[in-house]
Amino acid sequence: MKSKPVPLLAVAVVLLMVSGPVLAHHGTAVFDMEKLTVVKGIVTKFEFVNPHSIIYIDVKGENGNIEHWMAESGSNNHLSRDGYDKNSLKPGDQVTVAGHRAKNGANTLELQCKECSVTDPQGKVVLSYTFAPFLTR
Repeated sequence: MKSKPVPLLAVAVVLLMVSGPVLAHHGTAVFDMEKLTVVKGIVTKFEFVNPHSIIYIDVKGENGNIEHWMAESGSNNHLSRDGYDKNSLKPGDQVTVAGHRAKNGANTLELQCKECSVTDPQGKVVLSYTFAPFLTR
């Protein structure tokens, strides 16, 4: 049987091209990872889903108007390993959220970091992202 290196090489190249975007999905380039942003507000919705759990928060802005914020955490699979579930945050919960804000100024926070957390008014951590073997921060 004759070896066919050209088709094998073509398959390898295609697999490498496809794997790049998969790794980029977990990048933090769109977030300011040098600065921690802290917002206080009321949870309006908590989506405990894959690939990322999303917390929606209404925050009173400096001008008194309500700003709608979104905080992206780990998947429900990762969070459940740390004891969290779909009831960890409920609409109406008052929270303080510490995360890395989007560089474009959008009201979006990245919570997949060691220093990121969601706390209640007494300072008790109600959600954090501790399952992060790939994080170096």
